Amino acid sequence: MRAVIFEKFGETPRVANVADPRPADSGVVIKVEATGLCRSDWHGWMGHDADIVLPHVPGHELAGTIAAVGRHVKQWQIGQRVTVPFVGGCGHCFECNSGNHQVCENQFQPGFTAWGSFAEFVAVDYADTNLVGLPDSLDFATAASLGCRFVTSFRAIVDQARVKPGEWVAVHGCGGVGLSAIMIATAMGANVVAIDLADEKLAFAKALGAVAIVNGAERRDVVGAVREITKGGAHVSIDALGHPSTCFNSVANLRRRGRHVQVGLMLGDHAHAPIPMDKVIAHELEIYGSHGMQAFRYKALMDMLENGKLAPQKLIGKEITLDDAPAALMAMDRFEGTGINVITKF
Repeated sequence: MRAVIFEKFGETPRVANVADPRPADSGVVIKVEATGLCRSDWHGWMGHDADIVLPHVPGHELAGTIAAVGRHVKQWQIGQRVTVPFVGGCGHCFECNSGNHQVCENQFQPGFTAWGSFAEFVAVDYADTNLVGLPDSLDFATAASLGCRFVTSFRAIVDQARVKPGEWVAVHGCGGVGLSAIMIATAMGANVVAIDLADEKLAFAKALGAVAIVNGAERRDVVGAVREITKGGAHVSIDALGHPSTCFNSVANLRRRGRHVQVGLMLGDHAHAPIPMDKVIAHELEIYGSHGMQAFRYKALMDMLENGKLAPQKLIGKEITLDDAPAALMAMDRFEGTGINVITKF
């Protein structure tokens, strides 16, 4: 099969012919019909993820059809249309038994713990625990765009932050994660303040439902701006970028007993960012992470898609080819454009 592969961290990936994957006894092989490009893939290519063994094929936001099935798989058949959470649970550890597959002790992550979906085929383990069937009405590009950004934001807004109608939600960073969070929070009835450095992205955020915007390049006191707009601070704040400054601001702009959710990855030099712990204590702030979403929670998301409350297809920027992927991957740190790149031609 054709795949994007790199032999060294930070060096230019290339498209090459590699061996087709085979399914594990509990897994399947998926013919990839679409796969999204995510900043997490850039982090992996840079060497920020300890799970990656070289040479490596990146890619973790995928949708396709089942091409082969392992002998122990009971619930899935060749030809079915599927997607998969980017964190797959083993189905039998303590966390999985408690329903928290997204923090499985033996988790499987295509594109990180194993070769990923920047390829014609990808192997996915623990199929009965992790695969999600796709309705015929959902196209592959949109399904792939749910990937890690949209579902992680869904869990952040709905499950972790427990956003309620009428609450103020501040979203720091209007990339794929931030725009997803803005759309979902708006659908939940919240008032969203979008924060970014680019007017183009802030305009897109308003089009997706943000009721107020803050340009951090023009308004240096982001915390003060959010507090002024929300008349006292946000009830919920999301760091959708993953940077020490956005993390700090996201916690600092909360009102008393507010909830911060860290969605943007904090890796490499940013792994140990400072936060205003004095405010966390004095104001009884809550701090959460959001790392993927369980397969069984996709039903709630799919229901909102079917009912028209969410429209993730609006977040797709460009459909590109596998040959375009190496350059697009290396450019992820430049935060260009307002939409998600999705590979749809292999």
